[in-house]
Amino acid sequence: MPSSVKALGQALPSGAGMAPQTRCCSRAAVQRRLPILAWLPDYSLRWLKMDLVAGLSVGLTVVPQALAYAEVAGLPPQYGLYSAFMGCFVYFFLGTSRDVTLGPTAIMSLLVSFYTFREPAYAVLLAFLSGCIQLAMGFLHLGFLLDFISYPVIKGFTSAATVTIGFGQIKNLLGLQDIPRQFFLQVYQTFRKVGEIRVGDAVLGLVCVLLLLVLKLMRDHVPPVHPEMPPGVRLSHGLVWTATTARNALVVSFAALVAYSFEVTGYQPFILTGQTAEGLPPVRIPPFSVTTANGTVSFTEMVQDMGAGLAVVPLMGLLESIAVAKSFASQGGYRVDSNQELLAIGLTNVLGSLVSSYPVTGSFGRTAVNAQSGVCTPAGGLVTGVLVLLSLDYLTSVFCYIPKSALAAVIITAVAPLFDTRVFGTLWRVKRLDLLPLCVTFLFCFWEVQYGILAGTLVSVLILLRSVARPKMQVSEGPVLVLQLASGLQFPAVEALREAIITQALEVSPPRSAVLECSHVCGIDSTVVLGLEELLQDFHRRGVTLALVGLQVPVLRVLLSADLKGVQYFSTLEEAEKSLLQEPGTQPYNVGEDSVPEHKVALLKA
Repeated sequence: MPSSVKALGQALPSGAGMAPQTRCCSRAAVQRRLPILAWLPDYSLRWLKMDLVAGLSVGLTVVPQALAYAEVAGLPPQYGLYSAFMGCFVYFFLGTSRDVTLGPTAIMSLLVSFYTFREPAYAVLLAFLSGCIQLAMGFLHLGFLLDFISYPVIKGFTSAATVTIGFGQIKNLLGLQDIPRQFFLQVYQTFRKVGEIRVGDAVLGLVCVLLLLVLKLMRDHVPPVHPEMPPGVRLSHGLVWTATTARNALVVSFAALVAYSFEVTGYQPFILTGQTAEGLPPVRIPPFSVTTANGTVSFTEMVQDMGAGLAVVPLMGLLESIAVAKSFASQGGYRVDSNQELLAIGLTNVLGSLVSSYPVTGSFGRTAVNAQSGVCTPAGGLVTGVLVLLSLDYLTSVFCYIPKSALAAVIITAVAPLFDTRVFGTLWRVKRLDLLPLCVTFLFCFWEVQYGILAGTLVSVLILLRSVARPKMQVSEGPVLVLQLASGLQFPAVEALREAIITQALEVSPPRSAVLECSHVCGIDSTVVLGLEELLQDFHRRGVTLALVGLQVPVLRVLLSADLKGVQYFSTLEEAEKSLLQEPGTQPYNVGEDSVPEHKVALLKA
């Protein structure tokens, strides 16, 4: 891979010569908003060859997956393809990762099924509104909000979604019918109707799963090509690599051919996908109202019906896509711009809604195929997008012969790796308390997705606030009590600090002086200042002293502004102990600008 490819996502030099600084800044700003300008000038024939191979590989993967994910979303098959091409073209201009591919995913399809009631109009409107929210977050630089959804919450949600999606396809894999979509009822009815399994669907579905697993295993163990290999060996290697990479398309094509063979004989043992709308989707504005048998549902009513989906879908879409982008960027040695990714995903969903797309995001599986195929730039997405459009224009007439059991096999093998069992062992070794938000999210997501994410995030925030409100303190006993704060000091921690100091310094007999070591405290607020003032008064009433050590400049500045009386500050802990034990030769600094060390005064006045 050329070293210059690794610069994708970063601004290119402004060129030879000494350009004016303003010109350099404006060019960099334009490149940040249009990352294509950073790599297109250096585009080469070799990159074109690699992007062409990668784009075809991803295209052969996304077409069968899109048909399958439409089933997960509860929509007609063509809506999966409608959702699979817009992201390819938008990301070509706005994307900061050479590897990422945007389109329908299993998790996003599951969320769409929860919030759109199997109604295409709701799904398309949800894509438009999600895109507007994501664009707003990108323009306002609100990507930091995603940081409040912790790793355990994401893993808990992903694991629950994997189980829900995978088990939801068992009915199609075995040919069971009239199975409800609610998870617990689905489990009950699936086991209850085991006797109604269709042999044809079950056999074909299990064969497809086996073929997909074997081809994936082969793909993972294909040895790398070396220049010294004979031409025949390189050719066979290329054929094996192509077959295993396009395994989804091969298996679905095989199943469709088998189903068509039976159709010709007049006997059909499989449940087929059925008629798929032919041709490219019409370009039209999203439906802001929908007409049903009971009348017209207004835009306001549609928004109310989707409810929490308007928050969950855009946020989870951003999380999934940015996580994928950062993961592959770290492997490839380049950086991605999170806010620019927000804009790319948001614009994809807004423009996609004009061609009847449902919400999309970055796909981990297809991004992996893209990276393994040696993609050099986002131009590979153009090839993928064109392949999807050609499929819509010329192949939709044959999609009706695809058995649902084959699509179920594609979905099950695609989502199975998302259930990461290693995360439980990792959290157990690193921090066992993190298992709590993971398990809460995992369990609640089987009830309602938004409740799972909300409950897990709430537990994570409570764990975070607990560490802020109850900071760890190292206590050294002796004639002078020394308390060293192991972390920062924020207003929720004031009462805990006050209680610890009073208990160990003033409620003993006789009372003793105390030193508060604050080298880890980088800032305090008015609540902390008031708490310190009350502590100083308590110590003064008992005839002992509370001294502060290691105050940083921002803390000194706040204390000077507060004009606290009786505060004693020492540069080192040894000086504080000597002074409080009334040893001669050491004088404290009373907090006033004249008594602060000179280097501190210079910083305070800076």
